[in-house]
Amino acid sequence: MAGQAVTFSSIQRQTNGDIQLQLTAPTGHNYRLEASTNLQDWLPLLTFRSAASNPQTDAGAAYAASRLYRTVEVTNTDVLTGDHLTTDDGEVVIHPVNHASFVMRWKDLVIDNDPVGGAAAFNGLPKADLILISHSHGDHFDNSTVTAVRKTNSVIVAPAAVYASLTAANKALCIPLANGALTNVLGLTIAAIPSYNLTSGYHPKGAGNGYVVTVGGRRIFISGDTDNLPEIRALTNIDVAFVCMVVPYTMNMTDAVKCVRTFQPRVIYPYHYHADSTTTDVSSFKRQVGTDLGIEVRLRKWY
Repeated sequence: MAGQAVTFSSIQRQTNGDIQLQLTAPTGHNYRLEASTNLQDWLPLLTFRSAASNPQTDAGAAYAASRLYRTVEVTNTDVLTGDHLTTDDGEVVIHPVNHASFVMRWKDLVIDNDPVGGAAAFNGLPKADLILISHSHGDHFDNSTVTAVRKTNSVIVAPAAVYASLTAANKALCIPLANGALTNVLGLTIAAIPSYNLTSGYHPKGAGNGYVVTVGGRRIFISGDTDNLPEIRALTNIDVAFVCMVVPYTMNMTDAVKCVRTFQPRVIYPYHYHADSTTTDVSSFKRQVGTDLGIEVRLRKWY
């Protein structure tokens, strides 16, 4: 541990196997939390900006016989806070913003998913090299926010319905992608996964995309707004998944649990759940997914 001191004021294993850590560190400094089982090989878990008292949860601890922790101060100023995903070529950092919006960074590449909320929602975050848009609803797509977060040479990937609604400047940067199509861009492979409702009609088949983004050999699935579909249940080798839960527009909690337990991602983030009072208790979702299949459920601050 370098620089400003960090104190582990408490480390407690929860009944579900998670480990809850309480870290005290100087306000405004950035730190990386790492875990090990042998004091030699250290796995980066997350980078956080200290707010003096810093509660953190290690949801992967349930699958380790023992867990040792350390912190390293991050002194460079160009840092994105969030969870780490190790790949065959560098790390991906995942930073939730709100609802369905989040930012990922892989090396120097910044990816924004469904950016909405205007420039203020992304204040202090790096500009996007790649923007993924799932569909045209206002909680997933907003032209002014896209313009605010992009660079002059950013790439936008979106379904045809979104492409048609982009401003001329944003349209010039966009690759329209239909369900089932693939594109390779910026060192990534992006597959458009069907994302639709089976009966309600809020999201017609073909109008929206989920995505599987392959980065550094890791596969990241982003559901968009969808029901528990056979196309999702058939996914394989998913390292990280973002799965929506809000009725009547997308899956309810029961269907989300069934879906996740079928395609079995290694890590799952429930997101897009705020509007439905029956699914705001994501701790219940975590309990229902369980630990028997080795799925790590990460509950993060989306609201």
